[in-house]
This record gives sequence, structure tokens and C-alpha cells, in this order.
Amino acid sequence: MSSITNEPKIKIRLIAAIRELLEHRALWLYLLCDEAAKKGLPWEEFAPDAIRRCGLHQGRGLVEKGGTQSLKGLKKTLFTKPAQWVFEMKIQECTDDRLSIDFHYCPLVKAWQKQGCSDDEMAKLCDIAMCGDRGIAESYGCMMDLPKAIARGDDVCQIRFRRDKISTAT
Repeated sequence: MSSITNEPKIKIRLIAAIRELLEHRALWLYLLCDEAAKKGLPWEEFAPDAIRRCGLHQGRGLVEKGGTQSLKGLKKTLFTKPAQWVFEMKIQECTDDRLSIDFHYCPLVKAWQKQGCSDDEMAKLCDIAMCGDRGIAESYGCMMDLPKAIARGDDVCQIRFRRDKISTAT
């Protein structure tokens, strides 16, 4: 049984329905990994690369849609108000080169909990799923860090996009 706490505070029916769609996506990821493992293929050998490719594809579309690599544009196109409600996000910082968001609920973790995944499995699945966000970050010329994650037992997911500028001072 999981020791991870992951309960939504926002209980609006429409938001719950959107969360169910995201849970379904998380279920796909788990079942694909589970079937691969049954055939002797470790998750780490295929899933991170596939999910990163998805993130790169999505990221290119977001950059094109927003017309900029500014992280303000990423916030505007991906982290919309509805998305903020679904994941119970709080934007901590948003500049052209930094975007820091705390997620207080994760529908993906909820799906994995419903499947009876162990805490270790959820941490691995989360790391794989975050390869998509890392791919999005790469499309924006950035890095993405995850210092805290609900799937690792933390009370929040801290997603940090950052573009480190190279100093030209000598």
C-alpha cells in the first residue's frame, strides 16, 4: 500500500473529468511499462526516450503557437488557468528565463495508486513521465529540474524551468 498522500482540494466536476483523462494517460504508461517488463525489457531502456520524444514534439508546437522561447510564453500556452486548477498549481516565478511552479495534486500519481503501484514504481513512472517536460524544456532552450515530487512522497511537485545564460564577461 502506498504511503503517498495525493488528494485534490478542488472538486469541481469538470476538473474531475479532465483529471480522469490524465489518469487514463498515466494508466497507458504504466500498462506499457508493465507489459514490457513481463517480456524482459526494463522500463528504463525504452520509456524515457519515447516520452522525451513526445515532449520535444509538444514543445516545438508550443514554441510555434506562442511565437517565442520565453518561459512567459510557455506559461501562457501550457500552464493555463484550467491546467492550474487540474494540478492545483501555484506559479512561484515567471520570467523570460525562469518558470517555477508548485503542483499540489497529480492525477498521474492517482492513476498509479488506483493500479496498486508501489511507491518505488510510482517514483520510476514519474521520472519517466517527467521526460516529456524535460523535452518541452529542451524545445525552449532550457533545463527542467524536479527538486520535489509527489510520486517520491513529497507534499508537492516543484517543477523548475531555467535558462542559464552564458556569461560573456572575462
